[in-house]
Amino acid sequence: MGDEQPLSRMPQMRLDELLEELQARINAARGTRDRVHSLLEAVVSVGRELDLSQVLRRIVEAGAHLVDAQYGALGVIGPDGRTLSQFLTSGLTPEQREKIGPLPAGHGLLGELIRHPEPLRLSELGAHEASFGFPEHHPPMRTFLGVPIRVRDEVFGNLYLTDKRGGLDFDAEDESVITTLAVAAGVAIDNARLYEGSQRQHRWLRAGAEVTNQLLSGDARQDVLELIARRAGEITGARLAEVSAPVPGTGGLVVELSVGEGGAVGMRQGLVVPADGTLAGAASAAGTHVVSACLREDPRFPADPLLPADPGPAVAVPLGAAGSAVLLLAREPGEPVFTEAELEPLLAFAGQTALALELAVRRRDAEHVALLEDRDRIARDLHDLAIQRLFATGMTLQSAARLIEHTGAAERVGRAVDDLDETIKIIRSTIFGLRARDDGAGTSLRARASRAVGDAVTSLGFPPRLSMEGLLDTDVPPDVAEHVVAVLGELLSNAARHAHATRVEVSLKATADEVRLTVSDNGRGIPEQGRRSGLDNLAERALQVGGALELSTPDGGGSRLLWRAPLR
Repeated sequence: MGDEQPLSRMPQMRLDELLEELQARINAARGTRDRVHSLLEAVVSVGRELDLSQVLRRIVEAGAHLVDAQYGALGVIGPDGRTLSQFLTSGLTPEQREKIGPLPAGHGLLGELIRHPEPLRLSELGAHEASFGFPEHHPPMRTFLGVPIRVRDEVFGNLYLTDKRGGLDFDAEDESVITTLAVAAGVAIDNARLYEGSQRQHRWLRAGAEVTNQLLSGDARQDVLELIARRAGEITGARLAEVSAPVPGTGGLVVELSVGEGGAVGMRQGLVVPADGTLAGAASAAGTHVVSACLREDPRFPADPLLPADPGPAVAVPLGAAGSAVLLLAREPGEPVFTEAELEPLLAFAGQTALALELAVRRRDAEHVALLEDRDRIARDLHDLAIQRLFATGMTLQSAARLIEHTGAAERVGRAVDDLDETIKIIRSTIFGLRARDDGAGTSLRARASRAVGDAVTSLGFPPRLSMEGLLDTDVPPDVAEHVVAVLGELLSNAARHAHATRVEVSLKATADEVRLTVSDNGRGIPEQGRRSGLDNLAERALQVGGALELSTPDGGGSRLLWRAPLR
C-alpha cells in the first residue's frame, strides 16, 4: 500500500503542471493582447494629430509607454544628414534638462543610428564602441533600444528608448513593437508635413494677395515693405526680418526696414551696411537666394553677426533680379534650418512681390508723367493767359497814371503797377518750378531741393514734409543755391543717422532780403558733448556767404536748425 500512494499522486502532479503551463500561456496571450491593444491605441493617438510638433511628442511618449522605458527621445536628422536638428525627450524633468545643458547633436551612440539606420538593442549601452559616455548631471542609463523612423524613402529621425523598468533588458518583442510604431509614426509625420505644407502655402498665397492689393491701392512703399517683412517673418517663424536695398556707388546696402524681436531692431532702419561679407549682399549680387545654417557662425558672412539679434539659421531672398532689394529672415540659434519645402513658397512669394513692386513703380511713373503733362499745361496757361493779361493790365494802369492829376491817387496806381510786376515774377517762378524735371533739366533750386528731400526717404524710412515759398528760382544766386542744396543734404543725412526721428520737416523760403532753410525733427536732439564737426562745416558755409547757422529745440523736443544767407 505504501508504494501505491506515490503512484496515485503522479497524475495529480502532472495535471498541476499542465494547468500551470496553461495559465502561463493564457497570461502570455492576455499580455500579448494587451500589448497589441496598447500598440493600436498608440498608432491611433499618433495618427490623430496634424500638428508636427505634437505628433513628435506623442511618438516619444507612446514609445516609452509601450516598452515600459523610463526615458525616451526622438532625434530629427538635420539637412546635412549627419547631425540632429531637433531632440525631444520624455522622462526628464525641466530641471534635469537645464542641468544637462545643450541637447545632443547626434554624435556617439546616437550618431550610430544615423550612420546605420537599423534597429539597435543593447543590454549595456556604455559598452558599445560608439558610446562617449554621458555629460555631467545626466542620469545614468543602461539598457538601450533605438529604431529609425522613415518617411517614405527618407530617414526622418530616430526613436531612442533607455532603461526598461524592473532592471530588465529590451527583448525582441519590444523591438518588434517599437519598429511597428516607427512605421505608423512615419505615416503620421508625412501626413502632418503635408498638412503643414498646405497650410503654409495658403498663408503665403494670402500674404501675396495682401501685398499686391496694398501696392496697387497706392500705399506708401515703406508701408508695403513692412507688410512684406512682417508676413514673411510670421509664416517662417523668423525672429528678425529685414529689407535692404543697394545704395548706388557705395558698395553698401541701406536697411529700408527692420522688424522683429529686440529693442535694437528698429534702430537699424536707415543704416548703410556693407554688401561684402553679408548674407543680404551675397543674395543681391547673385540674384538668387542664399541660405546659412547658422549666420552667427558662418565664415562666409563675417559682417552679419553685427545684427541686433543673435542670428541662427537664415535666408536672404532677392525681390527681383541681381542688384535689387533683398529680404533677410533669421531664426533663433538652434532652430531648424530653412528647408527646400519652406523655400519653395517663399521664393514664389518673393517673385510675386517683386512683380507687384515693379508694377507699382510703373504705375507711379505713369502717374508722374501725367502729373508733369498737367503741370506743363498749367504753366502754358499761366504764361499765355494770366501773365499776358496782368502785363496788359499793368500797361493800362501805367498809361492811366499819367492822366491822373491827384498825387495820392497817382501814387496808389504806381504801387498797384509794382504789385502787378511782383505778381508776374512770382507766377514766372511758379512756372519754372512746374516745368522742373527730375532728370538733368531740373536744375532749379526748387527741383534740386525736392530731389534731395525725395532721396532722403530711403535713409530716413519715411518721407519728410517739404514746404517752399518765395522766388527761389529767380532771386537766389547760383552760388548761394549750391550752398543751400549742400546744407539741406547734410542736415537730412544727420537726421537719418543720429536723430532717430519719426518726423522731419523742411522749410525753404526766399524773402526780399534772405533765403532761409529750416530743418526740424522730433528726434533725440543734439547732445551737448556730441561731435559737432558737421555743424561747424555748415556754419562755415553760412559765414562764406554772410549768413549764419542757428540751433534751437522745439517745444515738443527734437532739434531745429536754421541756415540763412542774404540775397543782396
